[in-house]
Amino acid sequence: MIVVATSNFEVYHGVVTELRERGTTFTTVEPDEELPEHTDVVVTGSDHADDFGAVPTIVADPDAPRRAVDQALAAVRGDGGRTVIGVDPGRNPGIAVLTGETVVAAFQVPLGDAVDQIRHEADEAPSPIVRIGNGSRLESAKLVNELDTVQVELVDETGTTPYLGTGARGMGDVLAAVNIARREGEVIDARDIEPTDGELQMIKDRSREQSEENRAIDELLARRVAAGELTINEALAEHRDESDRKSSDTNDLKE
Repeated sequence: MIVVATSNFEVYHGVVTELRERGTTFTTVEPDEELPEHTDVVVTGSDHADDFGAVPTIVADPDAPRRAVDQALAAVRGDGGRTVIGVDPGRNPGIAVLTGETVVAAFQVPLGDAVDQIRHEADEAPSPIVRIGNGSRLESAKLVNELDTVQVELVDETGTTPYLGTGARGMGDVLAAVNIARREGEVIDARDIEPTDGELQMIKDRSREQSEENRAIDELLARRVAAGELTINEALAEHRDESDRKSSDTNDLKE
C-alpha cells in the first residue's frame, strides 16, 4: 500500500493526482497519524522526511510529483534499480523511461525537442543511463553528441521494433525504445559521422519541403545540419539571408 502523508498542499495535490491518473490503489493520512498496517511506502514532503522510522519513505518535490510516484510504484513492485532511458532515434524519436523493469513514462517528440526531454528525465533520476539505438545514423549522432552530462550507451537496435497489430499503428518507435532500454550497449562520449551523398540529398529535400519559397539549402549547410550544428529551419534562414545579401550586392553593382 502506498500512503501519502504530507501537510504540503502542492505535494499532496500533485502526488494524489498522479496516482489517480494511473489507477493506483493508495490512501492518505495526516503526517502525525498512525500509518495503516500494510503500508509499503510513504510519500511525503521534505518537512516530514524523517518522521516515519524504518518505513521506506520517498520525499516528493512539489514540481516533480511524477518522479515520486515512479519511485513509489517501483518500491511496491520490488522493481528497485537505476533509471534507464531508451531512445529509438529518428525525426521523431521514441523515448521510454524504465525504473528497474517497469516502464514509468513514454514519449514521442520531434528531434529538436528530444535532448531537452531526455535531460529532463535524466535530471530527476540518480545515476541514469541513456541507451540510444544505432540506427538513423545522423539523428543518433546528434543525440549522442548533445547528451554530454549523462552516461550514454550506443545500442545495436537490430530486432527492437516489434510487429504492430491492428490498432497499434504509431506505437512502434516507443516500443522499440523500451526494447533498446533493456539491451546493454557500448558506452560512448561522441559519435562522428561522415554523411553520405544520399543523406545530404535527403536533408536538402527536407529543406525544400519545409521552405515557404520551395528552396533547398546548399551542400555546406546540409553538412552543418548533418553534424547537428543547425536545424533545417536555421539552415534555411541562413540560406535566405545569404541569398538576400547576394541579391542586394548585385543591385548595388548595377546602380
